[in-house]
Amino acid sequence: MPLKTSWIRTANSADCPFPLNNLPYGVFSIGEEEPRCGVAIGDQILDMAAAEESGLIALGDVPLFDVPYWNDLMAEGPAVWAALRDRLTALLAEGAAERDSVEPLLVPMAEATLHMPFVVSEYTDFYAGRNHAFNVGTMFRGPENALPPNWLHIPIGYNGRASSVYVSGTEVRRPWGQLKSPDHDKPAFLPCRRFDFELEIGAIVGVDSDGPITVQEADDNIFGYVLLNDWSARDIQAWEYQPLGPFQAKATATTLSPWIVTKAALEPFRVDTPPREFELLDHLKDCGPMLYDIDLAVTLAPQGQPATTISRTNYREMYYSSAQQLAHHTTAGGPMNVGDLLGSGTISGATKPERGSLLELSWGGKEPLTLDSGETRTFLEDGDTLALTGAAKGDGYTIGFGSCSGTVLPALEDPYAR
Repeated sequence: MPLKTSWIRTANSADCPFPLNNLPYGVFSIGEEEPRCGVAIGDQILDMAAAEESGLIALGDVPLFDVPYWNDLMAEGPAVWAALRDRLTALLAEGAAERDSVEPLLVPMAEATLHMPFVVSEYTDFYAGRNHAFNVGTMFRGPENALPPNWLHIPIGYNGRASSVYVSGTEVRRPWGQLKSPDHDKPAFLPCRRFDFELEIGAIVGVDSDGPITVQEADDNIFGYVLLNDWSARDIQAWEYQPLGPFQAKATATTLSPWIVTKAALEPFRVDTPPREFELLDHLKDCGPMLYDIDLAVTLAPQGQPATTISRTNYREMYYSSAQQLAHHTTAGGPMNVGDLLGSGTISGATKPERGSLLELSWGGKEPLTLDSGETRTFLEDGDTLALTGAAKGDGYTIGFGSCSGTVLPALEDPYAR
């Protein structure tokens, strides 16, 4: 599919992350104004609350955009999602008849503050990247036993904290927790010493379900995607994770990019999941190309220093798709809700420069990375800014997500001081 041209000239550049082909959804504010829904186009944001109030957008009997989140639109279902996308395309395309009415509703993106684009109902994180799981398993169990016996048959996941999901730019405080050194008999309560990132894609559920759904139904129920950094306290996790998995190690923060890239915008970039050693059971089988060709990158910038790109990979490296993860999530009968967030799991490629976490890049701290500034890192230090970016490259256009970034703040001096 080629570039769709817009009367907003900045949207027509091949490198612009927000062309007419994209039209991602976010929440923004200007100055002291209340946050409201907006659509990114070029270097502008279309004020959706104002467009609805003016009558340019009319999708039903009740307002959908007079709130600072996109959950109300999601709840209307795929037919309304498609109708909105068609209407936005008509309003913003080159030669649009209603340009004069739309133009006053645009605000410069450079002047806007971006907020969480939706209310997270619940959050589930998966462990569904083959290379990441193999690398981590090799570190702890050796290559012969790197993957657990169930890993090639079901997408492994755990329920996370929706209350600590934040929008890009939110600072992240280094956590305290119980740490256990091999040299000591007892654990100690200390600040995390091995703080890490995880490069992921987040899928947003846009349709309620109650009971098991198929992979195709799951794919139909996904509203869109965001970049996701699942901050991880590796030393806290090493002590607590047996037998039930990560808990406090993953509760500090999860950072999302500010724009929801709709599934419709990503349709031209679908790719197949990788070959499998074992045939999946019927309820998890692919129903067509289930992944997306999305280039991903990670930069690390020490305080006061330029950023270094420390990883480049692609979302097509995943072993299980978001639709398969969602279908699996429903098998036990638990309802899924509008606004549920599914983290893909860490996305790593087959080579060292493609690894999606410092745990892998430094091989458990044994192989420090050298940054462009000359500094080295095994894990994140205070003042470091970590940023994820992602883009799908089309014929003369780019589908972008915006940056997913956060800066590490020092741990509290005494978390129980009152």
